[in-house]
Amino acid sequence: MEDILLEKSNLRKEMLALRVAIPSEMKEQYDTSINTQLQNWIVSHRPKVVHCYLPMGAEIDITPTILFCLSNDIKIVAPKTLKQRKLENRILHGLDQIEKGIWGTTHPTGEVYSGPIDLIIVPGLAFDENRFRLGYGGGYYDNFLVQYPEAKKIGIFYSFQKRNAVPTERHDISLDYIFTEQ
Repeated sequence: MEDILLEKSNLRKEMLALRVAIPSEMKEQYDTSINTQLQNWIVSHRPKVVHCYLPMGAEIDITPTILFCLSNDIKIVAPKTLKQRKLENRILHGLDQIEKGIWGTTHPTGEVYSGPIDLIIVPGLAFDENRFRLGYGGGYYDNFLVQYPEAKKIGIFYSFQKRNAVPTERHDISLDYIFTEQ
C-alpha cells in the first residue's frame, strides 16, 4: 500500500511539473482541441445536466465548453470543495457568479443541486489505457463518481499525461472516455 501511495505521489509531482511547463500558445491550442471534442460529444449525446470543474492554475481551460453549455440551455453543475473529501454540487448560472473556496478552488454562488447528472467532466494528472486516472490525491472525485454510476464520465488530459498504467487502488473508478488534444 505504501508503495502505491509513493508511486502516486511521485507521478503527481512529475505531471504537475510537465503541465506547468507547457508553453502558453501550445496550451491554448491543446485546450481548444479538447473543448471542441467536448462540445461535439455534447451536441451528439445531448446531456441535460453537465457536471464540470471550474479550471484553476494550469488545468485544462474548459471555459469555452462551460459557456457553450450555458448558451444552449444545458444545466451546468460545478463542485464546491468541502472538507472530508466531499463535493457539494452547485448550479452555475454564469461565470460572473463564482466565489473562492478552499485550496485555491472556485465554485458557483448558485443553489445546491441534488438531481441526476448526465455527464461528468473529470480533471486529472495522468491516465492509462484502461481509462483509470490519477487525480490530485484528495479522493474527492473517487467519492463523487461512485454516487453517479449512470453518468458518463469523460476525463480530459494532455497526451503526455498518458502512462502504461497508473497506480490504482480498490476504490478507483474507470472513466468512460478520455479526450486529449490529439
